Amino acid sequence: MTTEAVSTGTRAQIPAPVQKDYYYWLRSFAAGGVAGCCAKSTIAPLDRVKILLQAQNPHYKHLGVFATLKAVPKKEGFLGLYKGNGAMMIRIFPYGAIQFMAFDNYKKFLNTHLGISGHIHRLMAGSMAGMTAVICTYPLDVIRARLAFQVTGEHRYTGIRNAFQTIYLKEGGISGFYCGLTPTIIGMAPYAGFSFFTFGTLKTLGLTHFPELLGKLSLDNPDVLVLKTHVNLMCGGVAGAIAQTISYPLDVARRRMQLGASLPDFDKCCSSLTKTLKHVYTQYGVKKGLYRGLSLNYIRCIPSQAVAFTTYEFMKQIFHLN
Repeated sequence: MTTEAVSTGTRAQIPAPVQKDYYYWLRSFAAGGVAGCCAKSTIAPLDRVKILLQAQNPHYKHLGVFATLKAVPKKEGFLGLYKGNGAMMIRIFPYGAIQFMAFDNYKKFLNTHLGISGHIHRLMAGSMAGMTAVICTYPLDVIRARLAFQVTGEHRYTGIRNAFQTIYLKEGGISGFYCGLTPTIIGMAPYAGFSFFTFGTLKTLGLTHFPELLGKLSLDNPDVLVLKTHVNLMCGGVAGAIAQTISYPLDVARRRMQLGASLPDFDKCCSSLTKTLKHVYTQYGVKKGLYRGLSLNYIRCIPSQAVAFTTYEFMKQIFHLN
């Protein structure tokens, strides 16, 4: 989730054209992938609990966030908190890499070809980057959700490979891997857009108005100011909290549609976005349905986004991408 660098020079300079070769894109891809993996590994147990609560798993639906965090290790062992994380890592590396790279390129495209700049191009580029990454990696997200929803002793799938085979053979072939794609894309647009927008805006404001307090020199370029690590973490957390609040009901619908036949009421809520949202609202209401698990999402998304932004900013310096 890259943002603009701020120069420490006093004179305006015209930068020389930069030839972005194959190795530049490879470094950029690796930086985004590492950032995504670090972020998701940090909050893997919270992600598992979130899926269990969102989809009203019968073993845990009567519990709250912290009670579920305690109950899962007792019932499934400590590693139960990381169930589905293998599929998540396989998915999140290309997802993070594509999202970060796409954001850079969409932002430049909007600026140079369409003349769109300022705050709005961050919002648009972030939305487009999020949707691009989702479409490219969605089947892996479905597999991860199915594996994370399973409870020890009641497995439908024995692993990633078996989940792929089962869904393909029993749920309509390729289309089975894209159940819930519509709410995911619709939800990703405001989530990624506001996440990039908020972080980029906070970074620009901080480095512009409080450079000595909030900024430090970049490791790879002494003429560029970057946010201090703790400020980066704070800005990333705020960005994540705002984005999650706006898009959370769509995330609930997405999870239920992804889980499909794993849910006892899948026939009532897996055919369309509107039907799923209506079913969840009618059956469970707003607080216990559309926003169930939101408190957990704040706990998980704030450190996740904070780590993602901060790691990517650090990797940009290590790989000389500033």
